[in-house]
This record gives sequence, C-alpha cells and structure tokens, in this order.
Amino acid sequence: MKRIMMNVYSNPLVERYGSKEMLENFSPNKKFSSWRRLWIALAESEKELGLNITDEQIAEMKKYVNDINYDVAAKRELEVRHDVMAHVHAFGVQAPSAAPIIHLGATSAYVGDNTDLIQIKDGYEILKKKFVNVFKNMSDFAMEYKDLPTLGFTHFQAAQLTTVGKRTTLWLQSLMLDFEELEFRMENMRFRGVKGTTGTQASFEELFNGDYDKVKQLDIMVSKKLGFDRRFMVTGQTYDRKIDSETLNLLSNIAQTAHKLTNDIRLLQHLKEIEEPFGKKQIGSSAMAYKRNPMRSERVSSLAKFVIAMQQSTAMTSATQWFERTLDDSANKRLSVPQAFLAVDSMLVILQNIFDGMVVYPKMIEKRIMSELPFMATEYVIMEGVKNGGDRQELHERIREHSMEAGKQVKIEGKENDLIDRILADEYFNIDKEELVKILDPKRFVGFAPQQTVEFIEEEINPIIKKYEHLLGMEAGLRV
Repeated sequence: MKRIMMNVYSNPLVERYGSKEMLENFSPNKKFSSWRRLWIALAESEKELGLNITDEQIAEMKKYVNDINYDVAAKRELEVRHDVMAHVHAFGVQAPSAAPIIHLGATSAYVGDNTDLIQIKDGYEILKKKFVNVFKNMSDFAMEYKDLPTLGFTHFQAAQLTTVGKRTTLWLQSLMLDFEELEFRMENMRFRGVKGTTGTQASFEELFNGDYDKVKQLDIMVSKKLGFDRRFMVTGQTYDRKIDSETLNLLSNIAQTAHKLTNDIRLLQHLKEIEEPFGKKQIGSSAMAYKRNPMRSERVSSLAKFVIAMQQSTAMTSATQWFERTLDDSANKRLSVPQAFLAVDSMLVILQNIFDGMVVYPKMIEKRIMSELPFMATEYVIMEGVKNGGDRQELHERIREHSMEAGKQVKIEGKENDLIDRILADEYFNIDKEELVKILDPKRFVGFAPQQTVEFIEEEINPIIKKYEHLLGMEAGLRV
C-alpha cells in the first residue's frame, strides 16, 4: 500500500503542514457525517412539524451517523454519476426503514452547501484557538523585551531607536486586527438552511400543503439544530458565493500579516539580532555546516504567498456566478477553501513555535545601536555644548564636519564610527567623557516605547487572552 501511495501526488498541506484537527475538519468523514447529521435534522424537524416520519426511522438513521459505508456509495456513484444521490442510497441501505424519507424535499445543495458552512465555521474555531496561543507567546516576548533598545528602521535604513518589545507590538497589532475580523465573521455566520432547488422552497410548499409558516419554521429549526443562530433569508440554489470570497479575504489578511512579520524576523536574523529556534540536530545547509537558516519564517512566508494568491480564485468565482446557480464553483471550492484554511492553520502553529523559543542577542543589538547612535545624538551634544558656553551655530558646524568625517571612516575605510572620539578631542565642545556616556545611553532615545508596549498588551491583547484562556495550552511542534 505504501509503495502505491509513493506513486501518486501527495499534497504537502496534508503530509507536511496541516494540523490534525484542521485535516479532520476537511476530511471525508467530517463531510459525509455532516451530510447525515443534516438528513437527520431535516427528518426530525419535518416530523415535529407534522410529516409522517417515525421515531424508529430517525433512531435507525442516528445509528449510522459516523459509520459510513463508503464502498456502497462509491459503487452507486459509478452508476448514477451523482455523489449526493449515491450517499442517499448508501445511507438507506444501512437504515432501510428510513430510506423513503432521507433527503425528503431537499436538493443536493442542502447537504453540500450547508456542510461547507459547517466546515468554515468549525475552521474558524480551530484558528481562534491558534490565535490565542500565538497572542500569549508573542505578548510574553514583548513584555520581556519591552525595555531593550534596538535600532529602528525606515526604508531599512537606520532610524530612531525603538525597543524589541515595541516592535513586537506592531506585529501583534496586525494579528489583532485579523483576529477582530475573525470574530466578526464567526458572529455573522449564516446557514443556507432549507431552501429547495432554486431557493423558492417550492418542494416544501408541496410537502406542507402551502403552509409558509411551517416551511419557515423548518428552515429555522434545522439551522439551530446544526448550531447556527442566523440563516440566509434568501438564496438561489446555493448560499451566496460571496461568503467564500470573504472567507479567503480573511485568510489572506492573516497570511499578509504572517508574511510581513516573518520577513522582519528573517531580516533581523540576517543582522544577528534575533534568531528563531534552532534544533540541536537541525541542519541549516547540506554544504555549509555553519548556517542557521530561518526555515520556520521562510515556511510561513512561502505558505502565505500561496494563500494570498488563492484569494483571487474565490473572488473570481463569486463574480462569475450565473443567476440562481452554476457549477463552475464546485471544483474550485473543493481546492481553495480547505487548502487556504490548512495553510493559515500551519502558519499560526509555526508562529507560536517561533515565539516559544525566540533568541535575542542584546550585545549584537547594542553594537548596531552604537554604530549609529552618535549620529542620532548630535542634537543632544549640541545642547550640552551650549550649556557649557559654546555658540550653537559654531557647535552645529563643527559637529557637521566631524559627522561627515566619521561617516567616511565607516563607509569608505570600513572602520568603526569614531564620532565620539572626535567630539571628545574637540575642546570647543567642553564635554567630558562621563557626561557624553550619559548622553549616549540608548534608553534616552526610545521615547515612550516601553510604556506603549505595556499599555498595548494590557489594554488590547490581555483581554483577548483572558476571554479565551480556556483555549490556552496548545503545543506547537513542527511536523517536519
């Protein structure tokens, strides 16, 4: 069996990246057991509303919710070329007393579309758990390094100082915005419900002798039995394919955040300031044994590109639907929605893993700061020189000349920044070394970064963690 499997394509999202719970969410077992739950909910509700369906029929159906006779369904599908009718038949073989009422009044989209919505809803729940655990690790990291000055970059050029913790809050804030969108999507999930072939509920009008109130109740009852408080008031044959596009919008947004975040980590690892976890036996390169590649961040960036590109697929599908339904969405949905969920799920697991063991190198950070800080501190030096009796304009001109010469030393000669030595040697500044060291304390240049970090974590992130603390405790090991 293993040899045979090695001769066919294997999806990396299944074999290497996706988590067990997300793979189960989009598994055949989840799909077809959901179909059976939907048929049971329909039969129960129809019985409660007066149709001639017995408790015995429903009880027989319930015995086989998860015991799916796939062989019977597969054989039948070869004959009828229709997956839903094949599974109706297979379910009826196991529950023969219920065979006449399975799928009564429904169309294929009843089980297909409603199951898609169940899987999206449950997929959101899985992602929510991953988010909360990522928030915990990242916020702990931010608080630990809230006071550690680091060189800020604009255009990847040296800018004013910030702190390692403050920079982390920027990543966290983007994730928080994605999480808020996730909560919004979850709160506003609608069920397709029981709508019939073109959404008019005509078949149910026939079943209930034109009693619209009962047909409406059927729609509401089935939706609630499957865990949805809201339903689409109107549909064609399918739920609005805008939902798939909105779902991929969210997943793409998460991917964009994860990509930006891990690109920053990759750049910082190049600078040797921070480093993602590296296993004791991990190999960075088959040729260069010394290398410590940021493979976790690179994997996130790679998966993120896949999801961002995938969004256009659902957008185009939504835009090109015809009237009450067309079938050019089916194969697309089967590929795009599950795979995007699996990829984002993997990204969040990796992010938790990264921040569970992120390594910071304060001495390297300090070294880079001190190579740039003398230039940034010139205004402070000028002010100190004025206090000591100097003329501001003269001080400004002298420090400009010293800065230009120090810049040449760094850029042309490849030497250390000697601006401080030049200032100390210039008697006009009248500044002693002890005073200059105080001026050059990096903590003087981070503004309110530490306070901002604390406030952001306490006011924005901790309430989320507190609200969902029952979801904490997830381990985040890499599969490969």
